[in-house]
Amino acid sequence: MNDTGPHTRPDAPEERALPPGLLLPLSTIGSFPKPERLKRARAGFARGELDAESLRGIEREETAACIRLQEDLGLELLVDGEMYRGDMTTYFAENLEGFRISGLVRSYGNRYYRKPVVVGEVRWSRPVTVEWFRFARDQTALPVKAILTGPYTMMDWAFDEHYGSRESLALALADVIRREAEALVEAGARYVQIDEPAISVRPDEIDLAIRAMHRVTEGLRARTITHICYGDFAAIYPRLLDLPVEQFTLEMSNSDLGLLDLFKTSPFTKELGAGVLDVHSHAIETVEVVKNRILAALKVVPVSRLYINPDCGLKTRTPEEAEAKLRNMVAATREVRQTL
Repeated sequence: MNDTGPHTRPDAPEERALPPGLLLPLSTIGSFPKPERLKRARAGFARGELDAESLRGIEREETAACIRLQEDLGLELLVDGEMYRGDMTTYFAENLEGFRISGLVRSYGNRYYRKPVVVGEVRWSRPVTVEWFRFARDQTALPVKAILTGPYTMMDWAFDEHYGSRESLALALADVIRREAEALVEAGARYVQIDEPAISVRPDEIDLAIRAMHRVTEGLRARTITHICYGDFAAIYPRLLDLPVEQFTLEMSNSDLGLLDLFKTSPFTKELGAGVLDVHSHAIETVEVVKNRILAALKVVPVSRLYINPDCGLKTRTPEEAEAKLRNMVAATREVRQTL
């Protein structure tokens, strides 16, 4: 994992941030589509036809290609694309102590994941994502956002055969994820995103989700972000704003910008990463459609607190769809900037 490949920039600074005063910074949520070459390699590894180091080499090459794509498109806060990850929960469970991985369960539509099972005390024994963060960072002079799955979602999307309490498991996972977040900050991460999509599905547990997030983010020397999508936001707003993060990246386009009406009932006081691309649609949004979504968000959130991104991760789209959607998102944002 120390080989950073031909695109490494060894003189790159340890820590990077977005330029001061940049309006409507452009980013994504985290995942990108896996190219066919990588899908074949991962299938070959699962069948025992490819060794781990060969697979890792392909994952590194595709990660570097993903970074270059984001640079070419004009994104400004990059991600590593998660070429080395499968499901957002299973990946971390596979790399933490206290879990075993069970069979496939349905998450939504025709999407499945291998359900983690908690069989003992969850523990962090080594960094899970730090080497990949360093690799991605070394491919670019732009800032790279580190992506973690949050403790509440890890708890909610796993079977518990050890703790016997959702609260105990969520807080134990919060301590583990805090260790990973600290390791990322030590490696130079200035932006740490803790994904919590399950929060909007169980509104009765919003207090637990807030407590768990406090354990992850309190005193962390980085800008903190959370991503939440596709749930009952009305049941948790404005209590949602008590989550101790500086920015929310939220699904908005799939629900026809309904969240903006919700935010009019009580001011949205944090930074907002507005989802302006519906990642569950094959349709490529036009520049004009994306512009209108940005302008609608600007009526509710000040430009100084508005970021622009897709609704959710792009892994469900084809590479061609993802690139076309992002290209129009960048073009629309640049047009809106010229009017500000």
